[in-house]
Amino acid sequence: MNIRTDSREKMIKAASRLFQMQGYHATGLNEILKKSDAPKGSLYYYFPKGKEELALAAIGLASDIIQSKIRASLSVYADPILAIQNVIRDMEKAIKKDGKLENVSLSLLSLETYLSSETLREACRKSFIELEKIYAEKLRESGIFPQSAQNLGMVIQAMIEGAITISITKKDTTTLAAVAEQIAVIIKPYKTT
Repeated sequence: MNIRTDSREKMIKAASRLFQMQGYHATGLNEILKKSDAPKGSLYYYFPKGKEELALAAIGLASDIIQSKIRASLSVYADPILAIQNVIRDMEKAIKKDGKLENVSLSLLSLETYLSSETLREACRKSFIELEKIYAEKLRESGIFPQSAQNLGMVIQAMIEGAITISITKKDTTTLAAVAEQIAVIIKPYKTT
C-alpha cells in the first residue's frame, strides 16, 4: 500500500469510527484528520465533495465490517435459531465491553442523517437491507420458504437494531438478551425440520 492509499484508508477508518461513536454532526473534519494522521490537503484530494463523501466511504467500511461479523457469528451454528442468538450474544459482548456502537450498528448515523442527507440515508438503507438479506439467507438454508425467510429477516433486523438502541440508551443489554430469547419463538413456527 502506498502512502497516498494509506492516507485515504486511514481517513476512512478514523471517520467510520468517529461517526459511529460520536455521530456525523459532532465529528469535525479536523478531528478526522488528526485521528488519521493524514495530511490536511489529502482530505479534499480524496474526497472532493467533502465530509458527506467521506461519510459515504465510512458507512461502506462499517457496513462491510458489520456484515462480516454477522456472517462469522451465523456460521458457528447450522440451526438458524442458535446462529442468530449467537450474533446477538456477540453484539451484547461488544456493547458490554465498551458501551459503544462501533462496528455493531449504523443506527446513530442513520437516525442523525436521514433528514439532512439523502445520500447518507440511502447508504444506511442499503446496509440495513443487506443485513436483512444475511438473516434471510440463513433462514432459507434451514428450509424456511423464501418469502417467509425474507419477512423474518426484516423482523429480526428490526428487533436487533431496536434492541441495540435501547441497550445503549439504558447502558444495559437486557433488551438484547430478551430479543435473543424470543428468536426461537419467532422462527420455530416456520421451521420445516
